[in-house]
Amino acid sequence: MMLTFRSGIPAIRFHQTCPYSALIPLLWQSQPGVVGAAIEHALLNGYRHIDCAMVYQNEPEIGEVFSKVFSSGDVKREDVFITSKLWNTFHRAEDVPKGCAKTLADLKLDYLDLYLIHWPVCMEPGESLFPSNADGTSILDSKSPSFAETWGALEKLVDEGKCKNIGLSNFNIKQIEEVLKVARVKPACLQVESHPQLPNLEL
Repeated sequence: MMLTFRSGIPAIRFHQTCPYSALIPLLWQSQPGVVGAAIEHALLNGYRHIDCAMVYQNEPEIGEVFSKVFSSGDVKREDVFITSKLWNTFHRAEDVPKGCAKTLADLKLDYLDLYLIHWPVCMEPGESLFPSNADGTSILDSKSPSFAETWGALEKLVDEGKCKNIGLSNFNIKQIEEVLKVARVKPACLQVESHPQLPNLEL
């Protein structure tokens, strides 16, 4: 049976935690000054799943809205399922908590409901989200941290209460299996692109 919020928006029971909206506001490439208004409108009209990411570069603006809406009492924090994603330059074990801490600070939250490894690609840590060579090619992480290293650091975030669930994004079957071999906390979900031109049926 499909759950629904009072707004009529369908909801899905996620991993034995709170239900979240089956409809999600699109935040990728949202323009500054627009995304905040869109999120506020969405929350006040029944949306209960907000999908964020550090690389979208709009988490600080979204955080201002979260602070406003949650502090007003119009919407309770515990009724909203908030996802964010670990960016490629934070895959080393010592950098995973730094990436999460920045996202939590930007979003003005104490915890995330779901934290995903955004891509199965690790790039050189530093100031830039897109480190590149003079010819424009990406600079991959010189230490090449394994999935096991990154996943182990994410599991510690669950232990510390900073993330309720952890998962994967844009991983293929072989990469998922690598994580499953070492996972103490199993991935709660896999987020992938899926549409008629790229159905990803094998996943």
